Order: sequence, then structure tokens, then C-alpha cells
Amino acid sequence: AEIPCSAFQSSWSSPRIEWKFQKGSSLVLFYYGGELTEPYRNRVRFYPTSIRFSTVTREDTGKYICEVVGAGSQIAKSEVTLIVQGATMPRHPLLPAPG
Repeated sequence: AEIPCSAFQSSWSSPRIEWKFQKGSSLVLFYYGGELTEPYRNRVRFYPTSIRFSTVTREDTGKYICEVVGAGSQIAKSEVTLIVQGATMPRHPLLPAPG
């Protein structure tokens, strides 16, 4: 899954980018100071204009907030809500095993 950061401004010099994850009233800072935090470090890749998950689970459902701070007081923010739905497995009737 790839989540875009539409707040990124390529014209800003040396912007600081932060990513936050919000689920209900919980808010987690998961990209800060140029580094991914746990548990995202091993399954998320950071790009200036997006983040990309190698795998997602239902626990990843929530709001992803990208905040970009430029020189001076320039601030831009974008939000994307990710909804992860589990695949439905086909159900087969149980057949009795041969005797």
C-alpha cells in the first residue's frame, strides 16, 4: 500500500517531514528526524512524496498524517485514511472422509 504526502512542496528548501498514525484517540509519531520508528521500520519505506508499506494488516487501518515544515513558518499537512479489509476465503462444505 502506498500513501501519498500531498503536503510535500519540492520548492521548499530542506523541508522536515513527519508522519503520524491516528487510530481513534491514539496518535503515534512513526517517521521523525529522518527515521522510521518501531514497528514500522522493517515494513515501511519512506519517500519524500509518500510512504510505502510492504505488508499491511487490519491493525494498519486508520488515518495517516503527513506534516511538512519548511524554512520559516511554512507548514503543510495532508491526511489519508487507510482501510485494510481482510480477504474473504472461499468456504467449502466439509465432506466426510472415506472409510
